[in-house]
Amino acid sequence: MPKRVDHEERRAQIAEALIRVAGRRGLHAVGMRDVAAEAGVSLRLVQYYFETKEKLLFYGLQHLTARFTARVGARLAAAGPDPGPRATIEALLLASLPTDEESRTFHLLYSSYAILSVTDEALAAQPFIDNPDAAENALTGLLEGAQGSGLADPAVAARTEAVSLLAMAAAMGTSILVGQRTPESAVAVLRHHLDRVFWPAEAPAPAGGGRAPVETE
Repeated sequence: MPKRVDHEERRAQIAEALIRVAGRRGLHAVGMRDVAAEAGVSLRLVQYYFETKEKLLFYGLQHLTARFTARVGARLAAAGPDPGPRATIEALLLASLPTDEESRTFHLLYSSYAILSVTDEALAAQPFIDNPDAAENALTGLLEGAQGSGLADPAVAARTEAVSLLAMAAAMGTSILVGQRTPESAVAVLRHHLDRVFWPAEAPAPAGGGRAPVETE
């Protein structure tokens, strides 16, 4: 009896091959033949599932995003059953920094997709991301929740901070890729900025608002 083919598994296999090749050579230099060779399948099979390079790239982006979501989930799980808003924000931001091979590939390819979606007409015809404001909305909600619970400075503009944090993480991710700074220094900068927004864990928020007092010897 012939083996039943799992089409989604086959698509994922091809998408993983795309990510590996693009991570080594750059997204712009990858062709369907390269992906087929990396996946160990025929070019005809890749064309059967995706028809065009643009459709393959778009599916690859969705697959890459799913891997990122799983990475964030793993960070949150490691933080415990109730990580709180600050730990959740850290998980979202730090997962996108290229601190290891997996996250390096994510940042490199995600940036490449953004550029290609501007210059490639076929790719531009498809949405780069389904919900472009999802991360911004998520961070804004977490910051507002922290403010409402007395965990963060109520004077901070939550959405503006969310936009700033996301832009900061993206820019520092690129600076890591080009060797301008180390992953450790980028993480330190992000945590320094979060320290300006969230109250110290051991110090309650002052009743009248404003920054918590800093103890001196």
